[in-house]
Amino acid sequence: MPSPSPRSLPHFDTVVIGAGAAGLFCAGLAGLAGLKVLVIDHAEKVAEKIRISGGGRCNFTNRDASPAQFLSDNTHFCRSALARYPASRFIELVQRHRIAHHEKHKGQLFCDDSSESIIQMLLREAEQGGVQRWQPCAVERIAFDADAHAAGRHGYQIETGRGPVAARAVVIATGGLSIPKIGATDFGHRLARQFGLRVTPTRPALAPLTFDAESWKPFAPLAGIALPVRIGTGQGKQRGEFVEDLLFTHRGLSGPAVLQISSFWQPGQALRIDLLPEVDVLDVLTQAKQAGSRKLLANELAQNPLLKLPARLADAWVQRQPAWQRTLAEVSDKALAQLADSLARWDIVPNGTEGYRKAEATLGGVDTRELSSQTMESRQPGLYFIGEVVDVTGWLGGYNFQWAWASAHACAGALAESIRPLQ
Repeated sequence: MPSPSPRSLPHFDTVVIGAGAAGLFCAGLAGLAGLKVLVIDHAEKVAEKIRISGGGRCNFTNRDASPAQFLSDNTHFCRSALARYPASRFIELVQRHRIAHHEKHKGQLFCDDSSESIIQMLLREAEQGGVQRWQPCAVERIAFDADAHAAGRHGYQIETGRGPVAARAVVIATGGLSIPKIGATDFGHRLARQFGLRVTPTRPALAPLTFDAESWKPFAPLAGIALPVRIGTGQGKQRGEFVEDLLFTHRGLSGPAVLQISSFWQPGQALRIDLLPEVDVLDVLTQAKQAGSRKLLANELAQNPLLKLPARLADAWVQRQPAWQRTLAEVSDKALAQLADSLARWDIVPNGTEGYRKAEATLGGVDTRELSSQTMESRQPGLYFIGEVVDVTGWLGGYNFQWAWASAHACAGALAESIRPLQ
């Protein structure tokens, strides 16, 4: 049986593939601008990554978001979209929908109640824009008719699980590879390659780090301990350094500090961790020794109000050197200096990450050199890429959602300007 003519198909100004943060927001904006929009997603649940983010309260943006908090092969690419749609614009939208929220830490904004508030806001905006949504629905194939597109007709034919549709433009908002159990796939990357667009190498970002089981054996019993640290890795422009909380796990390290640094870490590189940042450990211990402290060194580390190293960590740390397993009064000045240095310069080499199953984002993606930073349109006419599928990755703390909103806004604005709405 011959394929149906594009003129006989259900037709849309824009088909958005992906019903996550970027896709829903873009669809709603385009619909409100008068375009006929269809959103397609293969997953049963809408915006599942929003739902689980921020412990179920959605860290929906960061008040201080700027290009400085984003990683990409082209670090300048995100500037235009972020400047034209800053965090303040999305905060205004949240306030307009009367979603109660609060600032938790370093500009991070969370819903007071549930992430569901943000999802329902996006769905209401899409509904007001007349957006149709097919979900669950698989996209099986996308074909392009260059002549039809050049003539201003629907040049894209999309084969779906609910039948074929035609569109003038297609927006890919399928996200990255992180958390496959909620539906993440490489669909967007494969589609980019189908149309001859480059994709930069991908790897897990914002992920816990793991260590060789034998070398980690002394630290595995510390699982559950958390403390603020300074952590760094890399050199020059590739260096990252953060002061955040670190969490010991049975297999390695996690917590905000480690998730942040994982985006900068490269296999084989060491991490340098200061377990007591902002404290002159040697000075504190020397003063306690001179004051006549008779405590075991481990107890002094844990109980001194200027140190407060977690007790289990203090006990494990002094086991590394016999000279430290004494009362503070019995520890030589040289041994104290060595201890202080070891706490400030803990150099360890991970053997990997927990992978995409635990990663909160994906580094790499559709090469930004293939896209317009003004519109998100690719070199393939009428094909747009937004959100995490693009090689733009934010730090932990609401930055990736802000990129979703900003890139979606840039794309929707370009669609509204370039497409005369269907009658």
